[in-house]
Amino acid sequence: MSRIGKIPVKVPGGVKVSFQDELITVEGPKGKLTQKYHPVISFEARGEEIIVSRANEEKQTKAYHGLYRNLLSNMVTGVSAGFTKTLIITGVGYRAEIQGSLISMSLGYSSDVYVGIPEGITVTSDAPGKLVISGIDRQRVGQFASDIRRLRAPEPYKGKGIRYDDEKIRRKVGKSGVK
Repeated sequence: MSRIGKIPVKVPGGVKVSFQDELITVEGPKGKLTQKYHPVISFEARGEEIIVSRANEEKQTKAYHGLYRNLLSNMVTGVSAGFTKTLIITGVGYRAEIQGSLISMSLGYSSDVYVGIPEGITVTSDAPGKLVISGIDRQRVGQFASDIRRLRAPEPYKGKGIRYDDEKIRRKVGKSGVK
């Protein structure tokens, strides 16, 4: 049995989960998410828990078992609590500001960089060098945060760039000047 797949998914109050036509639908206070699933995986609701099971013991089926259990768990968490990623912008003159559905960033290039905010994602700026990205779909929130970070990845000498809030940058020592 898959170690991840055998853990039941807890469904909090106010969240409705339905399975029909190989489609998982999770609806909650923050929104609605859907996900297709493979027919070798089955779902059973028992009270406030959902048990995920598989049809056979093939290697690919075992992989699907853990995958769809985690996808369902992320969907339930997303529609009830949501997901957030925090980005820190470090560097002299580096800044970001939100202008409607665009993020305008000055990242040391010759011109400003503009990024469109996708549908279903919200971006706020608490402090001048801080962006908080939030939404109900974990994959989309993580991908958008990664796309923004890729615009100016942190460099190891001065630490300038865009990094995640919980990311540690390993700093390198610069030139010593000794010949």
